[in-house]
Amino acid sequence: MRRTRSLVTAVVLSAVGVLLLGACGTVRAGSGSTATPTEPARWQTFAPFRVTAARLADDRRTLSVDAEVPGGGKTCARDLKATVTDTSDRTVWVQVTFSALTGGAPHADCRTTATSTAKVRLPSPLGNRELAMDTHTVFTADGAHLPDLRLCGELGCNPAPTGCTPASYDQAVMALDVPNHTSRGEERCDGKWLVFDVSSRMGPACPEGTSPGCGASLRDRWFFRAEKSGWKPVARSAKGGCTDVHRIEPAFPSVLCDGLPPLERTEGR
Repeated sequence: MRRTRSLVTAVVLSAVGVLLLGACGTVRAGSGSTATPTEPARWQTFAPFRVTAARLADDRRTLSVDAEVPGGGKTCARDLKATVTDTSDRTVWVQVTFSALTGGAPHADCRTTATSTAKVRLPSPLGNRELAMDTHTVFTADGAHLPDLRLCGELGCNPAPTGCTPASYDQAVMALDVPNHTSRGEERCDGKWLVFDVSSRMGPACPEGTSPGCGASLRDRWFFRAEKSGWKPVARSAKGGCTDVHRIEPAFPSVLCDGLPPLERTEGR
């Protein structure tokens, strides 16, 4: 995404310290010397911790965004602004900023957070385009309960529907409580039901065969049912065949689980 803005972190004011926020733009935590009480106080611009909600007015152009900012005092955050930075036929990028007082005498305690709202008028109605605040905060009107826009998830605003496709299988893995970098084995799928094996690395992080335990992995077999929200896991097993899944979900088609071999843990070398 062409325009991204990082989140920031508020650091508590000590008796001899000052507010220091890391943010996008010209000011970043650790990028310069720490302010002291003898330095003149000044207002600086930062990005909020996160944008939590977005709404469109009836004209579909007036946008309101809620953002989480430091709270607890008048010097913690003020002048929350939303600015359109770019547009395309698929996306509208909006930057959200606020001002905080740095330098000078110690300020109010800003350990708490508060929600503030900013408004901006889009150049044209949002329509079917996505509204991007940063790489991980994207909203859409598609499937939303207007005037509230829908916050998109890790799989994007319109994840792949259930089906016998690689993108759909990736969505199924996301629904599992498994470690990152888990690999997927061969799939058996009929569009309504799905089964595949996953392999999760265990032990030390080292190339397989370089020392004892390297390359060790744990394998599991997962069974899914298609629902409107995506693939839903219904059973888990390391045994062969259909016995375990039929104990939990008798409707699972035998043709998809007959002949499945039992799984074994790979110990590595």
